[in-house]
Amino acid sequence: METGPLHFGVIGGGLLGLTLSLRLAERGRRVTLLEASDRVGGLADAWELGDVAWDRHYHVTLMSDSRLRAILAELQLDDQMRWSRTRTGFLVDGQLTSMSGLADFLRFPPLRFIDKLRLGWTIWQASRRDDWQTLEQIPVADWLIKHSGRRTFNQIWLPLLKAKLGDAWQRTSAAFIWATIQRMYAARRTGLKYEMFGYLPGGYARLLSAFQAHLQTLGVDVCVNRPVRRIERDDDGGYAVTGADGEVSTFDRVVVTLPAPTAARVCPQLSEDEIARLADVEYLGIICASVLMKKPLAGYYVTNITDAAPFTGVIEMTALVDPAELGGRTLVYLPKYLTAEDAAWSKSDDEVRVEFIAALERLFPNFDADDVLAFRVSRVRNVFALSTLNYSRRVPPIETSSPGLFIVTSAQIVNGTLNVNETIRQAESSLDTLCQPLPHPLPAFGHDAPADRELIARPR
Repeated sequence: METGPLHFGVIGGGLLGLTLSLRLAERGRRVTLLEASDRVGGLADAWELGDVAWDRHYHVTLMSDSRLRAILAELQLDDQMRWSRTRTGFLVDGQLTSMSGLADFLRFPPLRFIDKLRLGWTIWQASRRDDWQTLEQIPVADWLIKHSGRRTFNQIWLPLLKAKLGDAWQRTSAAFIWATIQRMYAARRTGLKYEMFGYLPGGYARLLSAFQAHLQTLGVDVCVNRPVRRIERDDDGGYAVTGADGEVSTFDRVVVTLPAPTAARVCPQLSEDEIARLADVEYLGIICASVLMKKPLAGYYVTNITDAAPFTGVIEMTALVDPAELGGRTLVYLPKYLTAEDAAWSKSDDEVRVEFIAALERLFPNFDADDVLAFRVSRVRNVFALSTLNYSRRVPPIETSSPGLFIVTSAQIVNGTLNVNETIRQAESSLDTLCQPLPHPLPAFGHDAPADRELIARPR
């Protein structure tokens, strides 16, 4: 029988692991956080770009991001957020067009009036429906063609799907577009007239520093440079966590927040079916270039690109963030999402730079390569799980067949897009499961265990 404050080992120091550590400590549990890299933050960490430091990947906080803002308030940072409305551009057939409001939409040249009506209908009705499980059963192309028409699909939706998902769009369900549109309309559901975008002065480095300091005041032991090689149940019913250096730490319970395939690799005691579920989650990765420039590029926070380009889109961060945060310079992110098999992974940083700069010169006539002050490339292979057909039926569960071992991962976000607010929601919604009394050993997951779906992360 478990007595006294349980000692939890949380594996992975991204926003998911940080939130779990915070909430577990607030519930009176003893917590040790193990992070493989030399800093916490995961995808939200910061790095140096030339002579400035800012986020390694692009992030934005929406005014409707209630979970994230609650943590910002706990860290006494929410009142320091800076909020504004931003502009969105579309690059279609070599023409850069604003798509920042209703008037822009009505003037949008690539589509006929009937096409615009059908596009507007698609977005409106997706924003109002909540039966995402039904949409999981429909290929995204079938659903978009039905509602928007084939012309709008070919001119707008298909280039955007290819840019975001590569060839994997063909395996994606309509729930992906539903979740994307739902996030766009989150402000309306919270009573706001329109969505405001925000950032914290100092970027995510400031948030992560405050987060880590707060955890330490709550008694959380934050350990960086601690990659995990193996997690095994010990003779006392607890868990031995072996690091890459051979060091062993013991815990009453362990929560793994790593990408699903990595979780399968470090937890060999799981059943064959559990390991197969984890290994079968298909992730998209990202190659993301951060470009520091002397002057603005186009003035749009997001420029969606339907023309051929080596990157998914253009995120001009300083269209939102005060350029003074970056010494008066412009910061642009050029992300490319790609599958594990994509040949682009083998390209060197120099090759990526040459290709991306050439594309900027072609797409933006006012861009001058001599204005580039710094160019740096980030590569992450497991960013977000692909929303394939009937994905929620196959998503790995939180509880495992090994009592006291839990897996909480962003791959379990089945009715939302991957963003910081949803990541925090995923962590917080798992707490009751993590803290409940342990059951008897669970049966292996598979065809002979019809009750196994009750252990899947519940829709929120």
